[in-house]
This record gives sequence, structure tokens and C-alpha cells, in this order.
Amino acid sequence: MTVLLYPFFPLAAVAEPSVAEEDGHAHDHHHEEMDVIVVQATRSQRRVQDETIRVEVLSEEEIAEKLLMRPGNISMMLNETGGLRVQVTSPALGSANVRIHGMRGRYTQLLADGLPLYGGQASSLGLLQVPPSDLGQVEIIKGSSSALYGGQALGGVINLVSKRPGSQAEGEIILNATTRNAQDVSGYAAAPLGGDWSGSLMSNYNRQTAQDLDDDDWIDMPYYDRQSLRPRLFYDGPDGTRAYVTLGAMLEERRGGTVDGGTLPTGEPFPQLQNTERMDAGVVIDRPISNWGRAQFRASGMRQLHDHTFGELLEEDRHETMLIEASLAGDLRQSSSWIAGLAYQADAYVSNPFPGFDYRYKAPAAFGQIDHDLTDKLALTGSVRWDHHNEYGDQFSPRLSLIYRPGPWTLRTSWGRGFYAPTPFVEGTEAAGLSRLEPLSDLEAETAQTVSIDLGYAVGPFETGLTFFGSDIENAVRLEAVGPDRVRLINQQGTARTRGIEALASWKMKPWKVMTSYLFLDTEEPGAVGESRREVPLTPRHSAGVVAMWEDHDKGRVGLEVYYTGTQTLEDNPYRMRSEPYVHVGLLGEIVLGRYRLFLNLENLLNVRQSREDPMILPSRAPSGRWTVDAWAPLEGFIANAGLRIQFGG
Repeated sequence: MTVLLYPFFPLAAVAEPSVAEEDGHAHDHHHEEMDVIVVQATRSQRRVQDETIRVEVLSEEEIAEKLLMRPGNISMMLNETGGLRVQVTSPALGSANVRIHGMRGRYTQLLADGLPLYGGQASSLGLLQVPPSDLGQVEIIKGSSSALYGGQALGGVINLVSKRPGSQAEGEIILNATTRNAQDVSGYAAAPLGGDWSGSLMSNYNRQTAQDLDDDDWIDMPYYDRQSLRPRLFYDGPDGTRAYVTLGAMLEERRGGTVDGGTLPTGEPFPQLQNTERMDAGVVIDRPISNWGRAQFRASGMRQLHDHTFGELLEEDRHETMLIEASLAGDLRQSSSWIAGLAYQADAYVSNPFPGFDYRYKAPAAFGQIDHDLTDKLALTGSVRWDHHNEYGDQFSPRLSLIYRPGPWTLRTSWGRGFYAPTPFVEGTEAAGLSRLEPLSDLEAETAQTVSIDLGYAVGPFETGLTFFGSDIENAVRLEAVGPDRVRLINQQGTARTRGIEALASWKMKPWKVMTSYLFLDTEEPGAVGESRREVPLTPRHSAGVVAMWEDHDKGRVGLEVYYTGTQTLEDNPYRMRSEPYVHVGLLGEIVLGRYRLFLNLENLLNVRQSREDPMILPSRAPSGRWTVDAWAPLEGFIANAGLRIQFGG
């Protein structure tokens, strides 16, 4: 289940409910609550309702709902958020990325507390390796955010914000099991450590056995075994200084491909394995300077090691990302604020079997932003960033945003430009490796312009929003076959365009809430040589959802969700050119027994599964090296999971 948030009114950004809300009178104190909402991802100290940039926020309460459905990763939490689609990139390993408003997943920047702890270009498996149990909120900016975060944020930003410890020790243990023989154990603890320091610790263990659901010798749900650990330290000084330090470690084994003893149509086995080791560290220091402003320092480093096995071929590689950033922020006058800073980001890739694809990108940058209140109802934000990329030269990324709030109405409009530095990793190579890829040559940076107009209205318990958006991408990189067993990456000749409408509405009257969403996408991009323009593959033109929930914090919750996904254009699929539409239905229940919470989740009640329609395995291996068609529908069918949450302290 998901609570849909609105571009004009992100209620869920409130970190802690007011006393009035606990008493069931949140509506009377609604605007009082809103005063404390601050979103990290915008780099602004403004209240979220004053932000000119469209921001959507998932609260800790909504994240807790996702914990009941998928405790091991954040994929379902994002997939059920309006305007986002989690796209499976490798059916063999289950890897996936996030498309924002139809733009490909490589353009989405995934951050943790504003830091690229999962890499400058988070791998498709990275999304499945992030546990949600220590998250306080999730912030989403749709549209080009290169002016804020550089080239990796061409399509948008998802910022995962950690929980901050309270004044008392607290913790939670989650035990979960599914009907597909998966188990999850999650532990979270937080406490004051004395003086101005506090800390938290998150630990997760997740396991899934391999499942061949249609008995074709190909694994539909890959085996994985994953352990992760993340300690955090927080400092809140009496002079307003705040500091944050985090360390992270993760180990995972993942196996897909043919089952033990199984073979492909050609008669040979094809195991597909991936082992991952990741270490990361980050620090953020924010300190007031006299009476005129604040200084902030951010730094992070990440190293990720992979062992990929594709049949008999082993690919070993290493990904590294480093960020150093310093900025100053202050007020020009009562109605204006500013921020300016310098940054340096380095992204590196090293491949043992294919050193020709190694790269080391270095991008020093300068950025600035001004927020100005033209009147008490009208505000304007201008952001600009200059990156000096060592491979793709100087890149200029501006963004302009405006908000107008007459009475219960809110109007936002935003335009931005950004860039993306190409790498060997697109959806095709994520699924099949680099063994069949031609050496990269003469690629140009991908650039895009995005625009959005958001109109919102809120009165009493009813809220609604309507967004018109569009994007134009130049020099988009795509994979092209150059022979029966070779592919290359090229820049498309022409513009890839997306136009769309997103509609959201909600009605909230405790203990009930009902949310609806609808997304329309009209996409086109240049076809292959000799072909006309085409729809962007795996982009549903129509999708919609309805979520209804009854919830009482002291008793439990019951929720029903229904999601519709329309037809999609398919690429290199010998069985069909367009997918079938499908409906996804889920039912969630939780009972509170003191500090114990029992939950049951029934997912995909209609048992929709792509392999019921067509085979997943191709008749022959694709030029890129992959053995499966693209995933356009759920691969796992109906799943039930049940478990226990045990809460301590707090």
C-alpha cells in the first residue's frame, strides 16, 4: 500500500506528529504542523509548503507500511508512488531501476541523506539492496535536478533520509516470511549517547530461495542471501551546529539463470550469478556563522566489488564514487535567501576482463541558488551549476521555479536543464554484461530539458493535484546490434520526447483515508537506422491506482490497493509487439498488541504473472548476450507474507 503525496502539499514530511494529532485532532492543527517541515533535497531552509520546486515526501508512517509488505528493500515503496515506475532490468537476477515520469532509470539519482552512498550511477541491483527499516522519510524531486546535484540527476532525485534518534532509547525488530520461501530479519536501535551525541544502528538479513514457477528450467525468482549493517552518529550542539556520520557495509550472493541440472533451448546450462561487496562512509557538518548564515561540509566515499557470472564467463569489476562539497548559505534580506558552493565528484569503474571500458570521471563544480519572495503569495527560485567534466567538458545546468499560492490553490511551474555523462551501463548491458559490447567511441553527453506545471487545491479533508510535464532529451544513448553477437552504444540522432499528465487526489478523515492516482505518458524516440520514430519501450501510456485504508495507531490497520498498468510497447520480443494490460490487487492487515504488531500482506491477489502469457526465455540468444525478454508484468505471481514487529522503548 502507499500513501500518495501531492506536489503542493506533502503532509508526510512531518517527522513527528503533534500532540493534537495523537489526540485525533490533527486537522485543527494542520498548518501548525506544516511549519516544521523541511526537505533536505532542495538545499533550501524553506518550509516545504513554500518550496518553489515540486517535492513529494513519504513519511515514516508510510515507510512503515512498506515494511509490512517488503522489509528487505525499497522497490515496492517507490513503485507505488505516483509518477514512479520500478522497471526490472534483468529478469535473471531480478535487478531493477526507477523511472521518473517515463525517463529511463539511469537518469535517476539515488541519495542517502544527500550523499551518493550507492554510487554516482547506482547499479540496478542497488535498489534491491537498500533496506527501509532505518528511514525517516523519502524525498522525491521529479524533473532535471542537475542544477542541484550534477549530471547523475538528469531525470530526478530520490533522497533517502535516515531517522534521527529521540531523547529516549528505542528500537524495533521485524521478522517476516513469504509463501515463496523468503525470510527477512531486520533490527533497528537508536539512543542518546551522552552530551550532544546520539546514534543508531541498523542490521538486516534477507534471503530468498530460487523459484522456477513455470517449470521451464529458468529461475523466475532468483536466489539471494544478503547481510547489511549501518551505524550512524548524530551531533546537535548548543550553538546550532549539527553533524552526521555514517558507515555502511553490505554482502550479497545472488543466483539466477537455469536451475541446477536445467538447460537452455540450445541444450547447455546458463547460470547467472552476482556477488556484491559494498562499503561506504559519509559525513555532513552544518554550522552557523555569526548571525548572517551557515556553512556546510559534505563528503562521502563508496567502493563496490562485483563478481558477475554469465554462463561460463566471469566478469570482475569495481565501482567507486567520491564526493567533497562545501557551501555557504544566508539571507540577503527578510524575503530572500541564497546558497553557493563548490563540489568535486569522482566516479570510477575498473573491469578485470575488459579494461577497455574502464573510466575515471572527475567533475569539479560550482553551484548557487537564490530564493526570493516577490510577494506573500508569489516566490521565485533560480539555481545554476557549472561542471567541468574531464571527459565531456563544461556543462551548464540552470533551473527556474515559481510558486503562486492564492487561498486554497497552489500553482507551481519549473523548468530545468541537465546533462548525463554516458557509461557502458544501460539496461541491456546491466542484464547481459560487457562481453559483447563494442569499445565506446565518439559518444557525446546526453542533455535534457524538463518542464512541469502543477496545480493543487486543498479544502478540509480533500486534496487534489494536477501536473502537466514534459522532457526533451538530446543525444540519448541506446544499444544497437551490429551483428549476431555484437552490440554498440550510440547517440540517437534526434530528440527523445515525453509529454504527460499526473493526477492525484485524496480524502482523509480519521481513521479513514482514500488516495487515487492517474498517470498518462506520451513518449517517442528515434528508431534504429532506417526506422521511423517509435514509442519508448516499457512505458505504459495509462496507469492508475486506488488505495483505501482504515488505521488506528493503537489497534492496527486494514488496507486495500488496486493498480492498473496499461499496454506497453516491447522491444526485441519475438512473442508480441505490445504487452497486455493488467491489474494488481493487494490486501494488508496489521493488529497491535501492545509493543507487538502482527501483520499479513496478500500481494498480487489476481496472480498476474508474465510467464502465464508468453515464455520468458528467447528462442536464441540476443546479440547483447541476454537470454530473456524484457519484464513488462510481475514475474513472481501471488505472494503472501506475514510477520511480527516488536518495538522497544521510545
